[in-house]
Amino acid sequence: MRKTVLLIIMIMIQHQLQSQDIIKISADLEMIRISNNAFIHVSWTELPGYGRVAANGLIFISGHKAFLFDSPWNDTQTEILVTYLEEEMGLKIKGFVPNHWHEDCMGGLGYLKSRKIISYASSLTQQITRDKGLPVPDHGFIDSLILRLGRKEIFCYFPGAAHTTDNIVIWIPSERILFPGCICKSADAGNLGNTADGDLAAYPETVDWIIRKFPDAKTVIPGHGSYGGPELLTHTLSLAANK
Repeated sequence: MRKTVLLIIMIMIQHQLQSQDIIKISADLEMIRISNNAFIHVSWTELPGYGRVAANGLIFISGHKAFLFDSPWNDTQTEILVTYLEEEMGLKIKGFVPNHWHEDCMGGLGYLKSRKIISYASSLTQQITRDKGLPVPDHGFIDSLILRLGRKEIFCYFPGAAHTTDNIVIWIPSERILFPGCICKSADAGNLGNTADGDLAAYPETVDWIIRKFPDAKTVIPGHGSYGGPELLTHTLSLAANK
């Protein structure tokens, strides 16, 4: 009887912990806790021909400060997310980094700029956004950039063209979190998705570089779909090699 009671209590605690790991902010926006210091933010929008589509971003926290990697799809969703982080979690957003120039990565940059939140991106992203008349990230880098949040380091790298010609990866060694965004596909993806602005010839080499560069990655976050481990990169490499 005692064992049964203990088992029921353990199941109840586990259910409570799991429910706390997902924070529903609005009908089209939620956060998933992946470590004590990091959340994935997931936002949804309706895309013609695709229906309701979810996109992933990353929030990294140190003390009462946070960095945002990729924004939700638009300014309205981004304002809702930032307001939640500030008012409900007591965080100050210290900076923003988009993976590339598409709306699922920086559709909310206009709002962030209106709040004077500093943004960093590949210099290629800066050039593309200028050419397209989109909001332009404040600071650019060519090959790599190191950002700091408190005592924690954040590494930004341009690994080469893949999903787009300007896509980057984010590496947070203290958490062993790798955020390659739309370069990387989820485990259930059967193809590379939208590559209209990418480079299919360079894709396998770029993914191989990421795999070799980050052998210690524990959590790997794709641009869309469920997060996982390094197996997502090997899956993506297989898709890219057999395109």
